[in-house]
Amino acid sequence: MQKNLKQITSFLQVVDSGSFTKAAEVLGLSRSMVSIDIKQLEKSLNVSLLVRNTRNIALTEVGKHFYDDFKRIQLQIEEAFERNQNLATNITGTLRFSSTNEFGQRYVLPLVPEFCRQYPQLRLQYSFNSSFDDLLAEKLDIAIRLGNLKNSSLKSRKLGEYAIYLVATAEFLEQYQVENVDDLANIPWITHTLLNLQDSQYALQNRHGEKFELPLLNSQYESNSAETIRQLALASLGAAICPAWLVEEDLNAHRLIRLLPDLELPKQNIQLLYPNTQNLPAKTRAFIDFLVKKIVL
Repeated sequence: MQKNLKQITSFLQVVDSGSFTKAAEVLGLSRSMVSIDIKQLEKSLNVSLLVRNTRNIALTEVGKHFYDDFKRIQLQIEEAFERNQNLATNITGTLRFSSTNEFGQRYVLPLVPEFCRQYPQLRLQYSFNSSFDDLLAEKLDIAIRLGNLKNSSLKSRKLGEYAIYLVATAEFLEQYQVENVDDLANIPWITHTLLNLQDSQYALQNRHGEKFELPLLNSQYESNSAETIRQLALASLGAAICPAWLVEEDLNAHRLIRLLPDLELPKQNIQLLYPNTQNLPAKTRAFIDFLVKKIVL
């Protein structure tokens, strides 16, 4: 196939240049090599494409059809190449990205209008998603994800980090006593469906660096929405593990209370995930730089 493409390119250039010699100069080949390309192309097609004489060349009827067909294809390839080259250097095209709903509503969405005004030729598609699906499968340019993610084939850039707290209402704690880590196994929990809380990364730690593994939690209610988990915790249906940025106002207003406040869970990362490609499109680079500069917890 590659050899055929070279022969077709030589043929098109001969017709466009009007001579073998000029075509060879444009292509950076010898005149004899261009002539060989044309002869091999005609042999593979079992037709004559050109009528040659000492002064000029002319297309046969078949050659005219062949030229028209492949010249059109050549122009389409050149246009596609130019179009994609522009996408790599100019802030144009469509930027597809996603984030979790709650974090996106609070920290990303307020920034979107400024980014849109900065790059008016760019189209945006913003979706809310908490899963860790492959960006290529989802056709996303960037995903903003929370938590300490496992190794991935994707590239990542850290935006920041946040604390997570064990929380419940005072009403809930009147019914269930929590004085030590073992007590956590004896109360109902509202948990996130995407989190494996028995993973060692969620071990509690005191100020002296001593670590305490979380016991097996009784997950009575589950959701993939942090806001839903918060609302169920506020309804005193169970204890929950929530991001500090989500429940900070509830804690200050004493609607929620931290469990075992002398123990800390590991801080969680806010990360940008994007395809592991050598040449990242300019639109993706621009959005990454914008978010790194603008998002502050």
